[in-house]
Amino acid sequence: MTLQRPHETPPPGHVPLRQRLPLDWLGLVPFLAFVTLFLLAPTMYIVIGAFRSAGGGFTLDNIIGLNTASIRSAYWVSIKISLASASLGCLVGFLMAAAMTLGGLPKAVRGPLLTFSGVASNFAGVPLAFAFLATLGPIGLVTVFLKSNLGIDLRLLGFNILSFWGLTITYLFFQIPLMILIITPALDGLKREWREAAEILGATGPQYWRMVAFPILFPAILGTMALLFANAFGAVATAIALTGSSLNIVPILLFAQIRGDVLGDPHLGYALAFGMIVVTGIANTIYIVLRARSERWQK
Repeated sequence: MTLQRPHETPPPGHVPLRQRLPLDWLGLVPFLAFVTLFLLAPTMYIVIGAFRSAGGGFTLDNIIGLNTASIRSAYWVSIKISLASASLGCLVGFLMAAAMTLGGLPKAVRGPLLTFSGVASNFAGVPLAFAFLATLGPIGLVTVFLKSNLGIDLRLLGFNILSFWGLTITYLFFQIPLMILIITPALDGLKREWREAAEILGATGPQYWRMVAFPILFPAILGTMALLFANAFGAVATAIALTGSSLNIVPILLFAQIRGDVLGDPHLGYALAFGMIVVTGIANTIYIVLRARSERWQK
């Protein structure tokens, strides 16, 4: 004898799972279309163009053409600027985020600082370049004030906004806020019980940070530094608008090759862009792996 389950009447408004899933995925269609049109399609076009000759055939000459002195120098300068801005951005951003979350700053500072960081981390391109030229340029506000009132000539001291350190300082405007936004959740994840346990065992403040907090935060810090490196390495509009052709870096060299000058080679430009995709892709992969490890440790 088998027992039959009574027929259960579905609640009002109930939609079977097979009918509900397509509607749930429908909300992702605009995002997927945007990613396909403005990220995947241009990336594939660049990758294909890097291995295509002027006649349309397959070739490795564009990739081999990257092994020239000027292009190697451009990549090296771009890597140094990205490393410098990422390192300084990580250091300053970490100290600011630690002071906000674990220090003695008033809680009222947190909201405005995170809001500003969200805006400043996306502030780049021509407006950012103009802001720094108007501030630290040859006739910028700070430059003129220091020279007129304090007798300090930044030019005589060797500072030039159109140089390596000038571009690095400009990048810090969006690197530091991005570090604050990313590292703040990791700092919030440090449990108070860990510090209390360390203090009970006789650990000092520096010992707690060296033996407990920093090892936990290290994957997040290193991963964020990789993300900041990729962020600076791929910054094109800010570098072009600020330095023009006075600094030999990959974005400026790429712009000169693709825009169609007499000596321009679009396919070599695609190869330059392909190299940038590889470098930033490696940096972003490192960030994703280390970020996942950091979140797993904090759980």
